Amino acid sequence: MIKGARFTEAEAEAQVHGICFKTGPPVRVGVELEWLVRDRHDPTLPVQAELVAATLAEFGESAPRLGRAGPADPSDDQHDPERARRLVRNPYFPTLPSGASLTVEPGGQLELSSAPAATLGELREVTGRDLTALRDAAAGVGLELCGYGLDPLRPPRRVLDLPRYVAMEKFWDREGPWGRQMMCGTASVQVCVDAGEDSTGGSGYRARWRLLHAIGPVLVAAFANSPLRGGKPTGWRSARQQAWAHMDPGRTRAPAENGDPRDAWTAYALDAELMCVREPGSADWTAPAGLTFRDWLRDRPATLRPPTPEDLDYHLTTLFPPVRPHGHLELRMIDAQLGDGWIVPAAVVMALTSDARAAEAAMAAAEPVWARSWEHMRSIGPWLRAARFGPADPTISRASKQCFEAAEAALSRSGAPAPIRQAVADFTERYVLKDRCPADDQLEELHDRA
Repeated sequence: MIKGARFTEAEAEAQVHGICFKTGPPVRVGVELEWLVRDRHDPTLPVQAELVAATLAEFGESAPRLGRAGPADPSDDQHDPERARRLVRNPYFPTLPSGASLTVEPGGQLELSSAPAATLGELREVTGRDLTALRDAAAGVGLELCGYGLDPLRPPRRVLDLPRYVAMEKFWDREGPWGRQMMCGTASVQVCVDAGEDSTGGSGYRARWRLLHAIGPVLVAAFANSPLRGGKPTGWRSARQQAWAHMDPGRTRAPAENGDPRDAWTAYALDAELMCVREPGSADWTAPAGLTFRDWLRDRPATLRPPTPEDLDYHLTTLFPPVRPHGHLELRMIDAQLGDGWIVPAAVVMALTSDARAAEAAMAAAEPVWARSWEHMRSIGPWLRAARFGPADPTISRASKQCFEAAEAALSRSGAPAPIRQAVADFTERYVLKDRCPADDQLEELHDRA
């Protein structure tokens, strides 16, 4: 794009199309682990921003004063392009011992973003050390990391007062309380894998994209871990996914099947409403209601400045479908897991996407989930069935057993470290084979306390 020239719709389409799927042999795996943060002695207390900042200060950057502190716009750091790109997401990113980054979510949740690993063993070892350091730092200021998909006790409360999150809150508030709950009271295990090759085979990005969407409900159900809100059962195994289901479908649901995934994602991104418009020096980034990025390109309101390629990059960070292409593929549908349980979804996803026999078995297992064979369930799609009933849904139960069996076999064939294979086997025995999920543990504990 020539400096000073208008950013056109064709250029925007080319930009999204060019960066969403970085092709190559699919070998790497990473995780983004979100954690609820709470008082070690009283989990009902609201998290204090100063204590979250003190936790971050252990890892090499001066302690940020959470709230209005921090750069208002990534363009403030153009002398450091990598820093500027990371500021698009969040201005607080101290690094952990491995070089993995930490960010703060609006409700004070902490997110650890690992570097891509060549093997599951490397990922487990490196991220395990990082988590030990992070947990120790949190404990040092009286906090703990909590691996639930939705805060079971506390109402959502925003602690970051940055323009992005103020505008985001206003956007979500147009449709009810669900957006605030998602922003400030949820956590997930986000598994990241390579997009794949530019081919039509099983290792190509098209096949991998289809596979991840096909098994998505299985992953939602198997790892559902958010049945409580305000200390009471919600009627959902994954109330985190319940919240997502009530939010703007143009940025939270999967793109429509429309030929090549690149084309589908490009259309999805440009047709999504603007959540915020960056205005350097201003605390108000509110976007006009109903305006999509495509609208901004075609016929922008007189009150808005012209869009730029950087605005499009920023807009892409405000889209939250179950599988998000960031060059790599980021799975966003899995609830946070207790302790070191995050390695199980990471291993299952990696096994099913990296082994041709496992991928074929998983696709076959998922087919009935999407067939809607139950007449009385046709109005409830697979994503909602998985979130509401978890493995108690018979069709999803059968698919889960078949997917986990395929994953265990693939992990064995690949020579995955014994502790990882054992973790998957233990999860399968405790939950999958018994049509249970981690949410059932919370419900049983609540019943026992009653």
